[in-house]
Amino acid sequence: MSTPVSGAGTAARGGGTAVRAGGTAARPAGYALVRAGRGSFLVHRRGTAVAAGLIVLLAAACLAYLCIGKTYAAPGEVLKVLLGEPSREEVTVGTLRLPRMTVGLLVGLAFGAGGALIQTVARNPLASPDVIGITQGASALTVGAMTFGLTSYAALPYVSVAGGLLAAALVYVFAWRGGLQATRFVLIGIGFAVALRSVTHLFMTKGDYLVAQRAQVWMTGSLNGPGWDEAAPLAWALLALAPFLCWAARAQRTVTMDDDTATALGVRLNRVRGGLVLLGVVLASIATGAAGPVDFVALLAPQLARRMTRTAQIPLLSSALTGAVIVVVADLLGRKLLEPTQLPVGVLTAAVGAPYLIWLIIKGHSTRNTGGTA
Repeated sequence: MSTPVSGAGTAARGGGTAVRAGGTAARPAGYALVRAGRGSFLVHRRGTAVAAGLIVLLAAACLAYLCIGKTYAAPGEVLKVLLGEPSREEVTVGTLRLPRMTVGLLVGLAFGAGGALIQTVARNPLASPDVIGITQGASALTVGAMTFGLTSYAALPYVSVAGGLLAAALVYVFAWRGGLQATRFVLIGIGFAVALRSVTHLFMTKGDYLVAQRAQVWMTGSLNGPGWDEAAPLAWALLALAPFLCWAARAQRTVTMDDDTATALGVRLNRVRGGLVLLGVVLASIATGAAGPVDFVALLAPQLARRMTRTAQIPLLSSALTGAVIVVVADLLGRKLLEPTQLPVGVLTAAVGAPYLIWLIIKGHSTRNTGGTA
């Protein structure tokens, strides 16, 4: 069995990846052996370096986000605000920009990790929460609640989780035919995504005009409005899910094996896959509830992270960090590109993600025609 490691890499001990011969650990190329007390861990060098680089890039993006706006705030003043010291930029940075950036960062982390988990189980880069109907289910129930006043806005993330879980259950039931085939799962998910988006628009035509207008803005995936009230429940949810994410980083390794090998090792594949999908759905749904359906972040982030780390499995930590970088940078560009008009962050991510989705579909089709696998 494998053991969890730091960064985006994986680790193993005993009869797993690390093999001891004559008292010396034999490690595969690209891995470093890290000793901690009596134990030792295999750490993927490139994966760890990529994760560290993404942390630095995210910190730089956050600093730029807090500095740049209608008025420029010096980095020194930003740091004073972050450290709780008196600053003349307290209102601009601490009240206006910091809450919005925090929501974007947390939303990106959740979408990146959620997309990585679902794509890992489906073994298909198209199996993203915003492609297979998860975020559409979360959006439909949330917009229904907003339109008809069934709940307060503080409770919307919880409503989104319920909608995402319901959509995932429907896709799973209709895609199951004595097993879960990836292509069928994605196609049925796309069908549900279209249907649920129509339900969302139907809700918007039946409710109060002003509430429907707010729901319309929310549907674009906008960070213009969310603040500490939205950031706090999202942060607590991610903190509560942290132990499960540590488990998921380890469990990912087993579901990337072929079924016979995993079963021979005693892995209960259906339970592991179900747990990973459930965790991915919850992450994508709470992110949707906080900022709306920010399209294609969950699709792009895991694939970019995998290409950067060059690992056999999608790296969970790097996927989450990549998602955070995408959302923070996209919202910064959305605030500045057409200033004073602000573009919703979902518009920018869709502008990049939609062509990538088309490329994935074309690539998969051409690969099948040449006798390969998508």
